[in-house]
Amino acid sequence: MIKQEQEVYVSREHKQSRFDKRLILKIVKEVENGLPRKEVVRIYGLGKSTLDNWMNKFGSLDYQENMKRRSYSNLQKRTIVTAIEQGRLTIKDAKTAYNVRNEKTIRGWLDQYKSEKVEICIEKTISMAKKNPLSEDIEKEALQKALQDAELKIKALNTLIDVAEE
Repeated sequence: MIKQEQEVYVSREHKQSRFDKRLILKIVKEVENGLPRKEVVRIYGLGKSTLDNWMNKFGSLDYQENMKRRSYSNLQKRTIVTAIEQGRLTIKDAKTAYNVRNEKTIRGWLDQYKSEKVEICIEKTISMAKKNPLSEDIEKEALQKALQDAELKIKALNTLIDVAEE
């Protein structure tokens, strides 16, 4: 006969008392193994923020790394979007290739860059008016800023071309 050992944890007497450390570690391990947080909160009667704090404090490094919000540079986003628009990748392929957490993120990038393309094509007319010296300085600064933005866009597009040629 095989005896199964059941660990007994000290239960809380009231809401203000603390959880047993072994129980905390068991709960954290269950969440890391895939038990939904809502279930854990319901089963053990704890608050969401308590569970979040435990996961941050006692969770494994792998789990914490997976839960971090990743940030992608504009170049990475543009590379992914261009690859999808050119038909070299599907959204699913891009998700796995570039380790993006979900497809919704990529769809958001697609929408964002489509609207940027439209903005580039729209001609903005500036009405002619009498200029005073102060407005000339402001206009000069605005033009310098626009020039810097244009140079940055050109640099980004050249980088995209280089990446596409590789």
